[in-house]
Formats: sequence, C-alpha cells, structure tokens
Amino acid sequence: MYRLPPFTKALIIANVIAFLLQMVAGNAMLIWFALWPGEGGGLASLPLMTPWTLVTYSFLHDTHNFLHISFNMLAVWMFGGELERAWGARRAAAAYFASVVTGGIAQIIVGAMFGEGGGPVVGASAGVFGLLLAYALVFPNRRIMPLFPPIPMPARVFVLLYAVLELVFGVTGMVSGVAHFAHLGGLVGGWLVYKFWRARPGTWGR
Repeated sequence: MYRLPPFTKALIIANVIAFLLQMVAGNAMLIWFALWPGEGGGLASLPLMTPWTLVTYSFLHDTHNFLHISFNMLAVWMFGGELERAWGARRAAAAYFASVVTGGIAQIIVGAMFGEGGGPVVGASAGVFGLLLAYALVFPNRRIMPLFPPIPMPARVFVLLYAVLELVFGVTGMVSGVAHFAHLGGLVGGWLVYKFWRARPGTWGR
C-alpha cells in the first residue's frame, strides 16, 4: 500500500486544515497570515511588522478556486513524496520552506522595483517550484507526464520549460493574478538547499 512519507503527509494535511479555516474565518486569515507587499517600494514593501507571513502565506489558498490548492497539493504529493524518500524529511522540509521564503522575497523585490503591491500573496506554489527543481536535480532523467502539454519528458526539461514560461508570463503580464516571480524565487530556494547539501553532506540527517 502506498504511504506518504511524514513531512509530505503533514504538509498536505496542514494546507487542507488552513484551507478549511479560511472558509470559516474568511478575510481574517488573509489579514494576519497572507504576504502583503507594500505599495511604493522601499521599506514599505517589506513585511517588517509581520515577518511570519514570509512562511504562513504558503499555507493559504484562493478559496474561490478549488483548483489552486488541488494542483499544489497534487504536486507536493507527486514530487515532494519522492524527493523525501530520497533525501529524508529534514532535507525535503528545508528545500520546501527555503523556497517559500525566497519566493516571497522575490515577489517583494519585484513589486518594489516596479511600484506594485498591496494585494495579498498566497499559495504553496513557491515551495512546490522549489521541490520541482530539487526533484529535477536528483532525478534529472525521470520521465514526467504533465497535464499540459500531455507529452512525457525528462524532469529536467519539464522544470526548465516551466521556468521559462513563468519568466515570460511574469515579464509580459500575459497571465495576471499569479505571483510568477514568487514561483521563480522558489526555484532559487530549492537550488540553494541542493547545493548546500552537496557541499556539506554530513550536515543533514534523515
């Protein structure tokens, strides 16, 4: 019987619980736990008074779009579980949360540079993108069948394709309402943990 490893299982459960709490509490969850990059750039763009939101935003999702949490948790299940079996819970957790933080920082920096902000940033996608990159680095030739396009491809090609698409969407604004640079920032977090682990393999325990 297929069993989820502990961190992957706990992460999915935590996201589902947070989603249900959002449906009950409404905007209160967004006010306190979403990431709110300030408008106008500079220090106003930084969550100096609410630093926890650099992590907690990843547990919130759009309650009006069930596909938002569904696709994110499907990706955590598919890629996070396999990565955790190879790396262990600590490494997988480090990759995920490092990606969440670097994704949030990337979104803040881009917002500050272009004078954008004010709206809440939510979703596990930055952490998911970090897991995807780590997965592609650990299993570069593993075949993946994405939902779109439904063409089997190696993991490294899949991640490269999605990274290019996110960059194009982010720069051109073709797909609005999505924190594209948080996704790209999440890739950085996954890469950093991968490189740190390779440089200091004895640092991490399973």
